[in-house]
Amino acid sequence: MSYQLSAIVADAELLREQTRELDYAVLGKLRQDFALLPVTPQFVEELTGTPPDYTTDEPDPEHPFTLILSPALTDALARWSLRGPVAYVEAEFAGGAGHQAAAVWLDGTLSWGPRFDAAFDGPRPGWPINAALVELGAEPGQWIDPFAELGLHVERSTEGWLAHGRRGLSVDYWDELADEWESRQ
Repeated sequence: MSYQLSAIVADAELLREQTRELDYAVLGKLRQDFALLPVTPQFVEELTGTPPDYTTDEPDPEHPFTLILSPALTDALARWSLRGPVAYVEAEFAGGAGHQAAAVWLDGTLSWGPRFDAAFDGPRPGWPINAALVELGAEPGQWIDPFAELGLHVERSTEGWLAHGRRGLSVDYWDELADEWESRQ
């Protein structure tokens, strides 16, 4: 089973305010009043005025993202972070192997990261996306880690998050469907 994600995560209201004029900004609802903004080529071009660039090399600690974070993109993230913390996250897994990376902007500057991991031999709270979500203010709950607590496991790809956001679904929609089905029995 594979997983691929390129997204911006922040407070839902912050992202709604910052993207309301953008045609290609689609927000996926997460738990704890967060939202996920899938980062697609169309979105990057609309936001920055230039097409995105991607590395042809495998990500590593020195170059943690496949998307090359252009000055125009990082300027937008820095500007948005004046209203609250904003994270850019990437993950790609297939057959148990993969990597994830994350960075957080706050008060107009890169405040945390970027961090990269492909070994996952440390504790889950230290994995890049989990740690970035804690930097955003994610609270512990019933799920195994912040990634699952906020619901980032619900969709398996950036495209899945686009469909999720366009349909206005919550990350608990499968549970809601099961509850509805049980109530009809």
